[in-house]
Amino acid sequence: MGDSESSNGKSIDQLPAALLGTIMTKLDVASICSVTATCSNFKSCTSQILSFLTHFHLLDVAPSMGIIRPLLPPNPYLTSLKMHCGQLDDKATDLMLRPSLHELCLYNCVDFSGKLLFEIGRHCKDLRSLYLGSVAEKRGRSIHITDLEELLGGCTQLEELVLMFDISLFLRHNFARVWALASEKLISLEIGYISSVMVTELLSPNLRSHRSTNNIQPSILPGIQKLCLSVDYITDTMVGTISLGLLSLTHLDLRDSPLIEPRITFDLTNSGLQQINQHGKLKHLSLIRMQEFLITYFRRVNDLGILLLADKCAKMESICLGGFCRVTDTGFKTVLHSCSSLHKLCVSHGTQLTDLVFHDISATSLSLTHVSLRWCGLLTNNAIRNLTSNIVLKMLDLRDCKNLGDESLRAISSLPQLKVLLLDGSDISDSGVSCLRYGVIGSLVTLSLRGCKRLTDRCISALFDGSSKLQLEELDLSNLPHLSDNGILALARSRVPISELRMRQCPLIGDISVMALASMQVDEDRWYGSSLRLLDLYNCGGITQLAFRWLKKPYFPRLRWLGVTGSVNRDIVDALARNRPFLHVATRGEELGVGPWDCSDGTYMHDYDEVDELEQWLQEGEEESNDEEMEDAEHNAQVE
Repeated sequence: MGDSESSNGKSIDQLPAALLGTIMTKLDVASICSVTATCSNFKSCTSQILSFLTHFHLLDVAPSMGIIRPLLPPNPYLTSLKMHCGQLDDKATDLMLRPSLHELCLYNCVDFSGKLLFEIGRHCKDLRSLYLGSVAEKRGRSIHITDLEELLGGCTQLEELVLMFDISLFLRHNFARVWALASEKLISLEIGYISSVMVTELLSPNLRSHRSTNNIQPSILPGIQKLCLSVDYITDTMVGTISLGLLSLTHLDLRDSPLIEPRITFDLTNSGLQQINQHGKLKHLSLIRMQEFLITYFRRVNDLGILLLADKCAKMESICLGGFCRVTDTGFKTVLHSCSSLHKLCVSHGTQLTDLVFHDISATSLSLTHVSLRWCGLLTNNAIRNLTSNIVLKMLDLRDCKNLGDESLRAISSLPQLKVLLLDGSDISDSGVSCLRYGVIGSLVTLSLRGCKRLTDRCISALFDGSSKLQLEELDLSNLPHLSDNGILALARSRVPISELRMRQCPLIGDISVMALASMQVDEDRWYGSSLRLLDLYNCGGITQLAFRWLKKPYFPRLRWLGVTGSVNRDIVDALARNRPFLHVATRGEELGVGPWDCSDGTYMHDYDEVDELEQWLQEGEEESNDEEMEDAEHNAQVE
C-alpha cells in the first residue's frame, strides 16, 4: 500500500468506490480526513462518505467556518455531533444543527450568543443528550431567558442536559416557570454555575390555586436521577429541597467556592447532612468546598453530622467530602464501616484525618478501587500500608500529603491493577521511586511526581529502563529543581509512548530536552516525538529560541497543547502559533489539558504517522507561507 500497489500488481485506484467508502465509514472523522490527504481515490470518496456518516466527532482541533463547511454537508443520517467551537460563532448554527441529531456536544462556545440555545430548541427536537460549554462568555455576548425557554420547550425527548456556563444571570422570577417546560424524560442535569437560591426556588413545591383540591404541586424535574451543580454556597435549605423534591435521585454532586466566609443561613450544618438521602436511593454523593477564592471550610459540620449521614449511607458506592475541617477520625471511620458497598472514597482538605481511619480497614469487606486523599497533611506511611490491603485499587491520589515517603511507595508497588498514581509534593526519593519499576509501573497509565523536591535525573532511569512494554500515557515531572536535560534524554531513550508530558517550573530543563523529545523514536515505524499530544515547558529555565525550531512541523505531529513562557521571545511564540494553528499555545502559566472532552466513541482511533495528515488536509496551501513567517521571526530574534 505504501507505493499504491498490492502484492498482485493491482493499483489501489482499481478498487471499487463502494468498497473504499465502506472501509472509510469504519473510521472516525480525523482518520477520514487523514486518508483523504494520501490518495486521490480516497479524496473523491470523502464528500460522499460525509453525507451519510452517523457520527461526526472532531475535538482535537478548533476548525474555522471555512474548514468545517465542506465537512458538514447535508446529511439526514447524522445522529451524533461533537465539536470544539473555539473559532465559530452564531453563523455556524445553521450548518451544525440537524433534525436527525440525538446527541450534540459543543465545547468552548465563547463566541456564540443565546441564539445557539434558541436554534437548538427549534431545529433539534429529537435530541437525547446535549452538552454546551462556555456559551456567550466572550464580552458582548448574552443569553436571554427566552433562549432557554425555547431550548427546554423544544427538546421534548431530552434525557441528559449539561450547561457548563453561568446561568445565574437569568432573571429569577421567570426561571422556575421556564424549567417547568423541561422534558419529562430528563434524568441527568449538570450546570456549570447557579446560585443556591435559584436552585431552592426551582425545586421547591409551589402552591396551586386555592380552588385546587390538591394544593401541593409536585417538584419540577421529578425524574432526575443525577444532579451535578456548582453553586455559590451549599446550604441546608438547598440540600433539603433537593433531597425532598427529587424522588429518584441516585447521584448528587454539589460544589461551592465562597467569595466570603458564609453566614449560618448560607452554609451547610449537621442539620443539612441529616436531610440527605431521604428516599434511600442515593448511591453517589459528593460535597466539595473549593478554595478557589478563599481558604474556607464547612466549619459548622462535625462528627455528629457525619454520623447522621452515615445512618442513611448503607447502599452508597461513592462518597466525596471536601473541606470538612472539623470532622475527625471518628466521622470518617464511621463512613467506611457503614458503607459496605463503597468502592470510591475521596477526602480533600481533611485537616484532622489521620492514620487511625485506615488502621483496621483490612477487617472490613470493602473493595475500594478509587481513593483520593488530597491535602490530608497528617497521613503517614502507615496509612498507605494499611490502605493497600485493597489490592483492587485502580486510582490513588495522594497529592499534597507531605509526610509520605519511600515506605509508601514500597506498599503501593504491590497493587497489580493500579492505573493512576498521583504523588505531588510527597517526600519521596529516587530510591523509593525505583520500587515502582518492579511492580506497578507496568499497569500505570498516569503518574504524577510534581513537586517531589528530592527527585533527580536518577528517578527517570529508576522507572524506565526500556526493557518492558509500558502503558504509561501521562507523566508529570513539574517543579523538580534537580531534573535536568540528562533525565529527559534517558526518558527519550526508553521509548515510553507518553502522550502528555508536563515539566513546568523545572529550572534545569532546556533546549536539549526539546530536541530529544522531538527525535524520540517510540517504535520502529514512528519518529519525530510522534506520541506527544501535550507538552508543558512553562518557565523551564533553559528554553531559548533554539527550542522553537524543534517545535515546528514535522516534529511533534500529534501535539495539540504546548505550554511555554511568552517572554522567551514573543514574536517567535506568535509565529509558532500561526505556523501551527491547530496547536493551543499557552504562555501565561495556565494548566494545560483537554478538559472533559471524550474522544472515545468506540471507533478506530486515528493513528498518526510521521506527518499529521489531518492537519495537512485541513491546511492545504498554507504551510509554505507559515514556515517562511516562522523563519523570519527567528531571523529577527537573532538580529536583536
